[in-house]
Amino acid sequence: MLTEPPLLKMNNVSKLYRSHSETVAAIDSANLTINRGERWAVLGPSGSGKSTLLSILGLLDQPDKGHYFFDGDDVSRLDGDTRAFIRNRHIGFVFQSFNLLPRLSSLDNVALPLLYRGISRAEAHELARQQLERIGLGDRLDFRPASLSGGQCQRVAIARALVGQPDLILADEPTGNLDSANAEDIFDLLMSLNVEHKVTLIIVTHDDALAQRMDLQLQVKDGRVA
Repeated sequence: MLTEPPLLKMNNVSKLYRSHSETVAAIDSANLTINRGERWAVLGPSGSGKSTLLSILGLLDQPDKGHYFFDGDDVSRLDGDTRAFIRNRHIGFVFQSFNLLPRLSSLDNVALPLLYRGISRAEAHELARQQLERIGLGDRLDFRPASLSGGQCQRVAIARALVGQPDLILADEPTGNLDSANAEDIFDLLMSLNVEHKVTLIIVTHDDALAQRMDLQLQVKDGRVA
């Protein structure tokens, strides 16, 4: 019987940056295995390497050393176009600052990843509408980000991350710009989506209480991942 490979696997991955005359390891010889459907919290002080780790996991950046496997395939040295293709079809991103396009409506913001795939505008809008209705924003389809609350903007960002039915959601401080009530609401939404859609969820957070509700935790300090 064939066993399913882990969704993500790092073997001795390092990411190096030059700072003046020295080389600094933002990520230093990381080994990591993450299976489908798991929920991980990533913890660590500012500047520890958390964002660099997320960039590598999300194929926004490449390791300088080691190997990174996505769904069994070594994606360590892929060119930019191939990485973008995989990101668009398999990875959803949720950011602290929402990263919505201000001139687009909620519907158009959510539809955008599907349009990049070459899906027709009518079909992309229908799928985006369905996703926004699922997360309680069916009455905000035509609203631009400036007309939405912070919690609503983050819901739009989550709908955009989910509309392409990704295998992985990477959330970088997704509740950092929200008050405590909205933060709890958004976190509960992400957790429920993990359960309902079996999507693998990795959240960078400074909130220990939220991190404790995840299945597993990654500690990042001085580029070391434990």
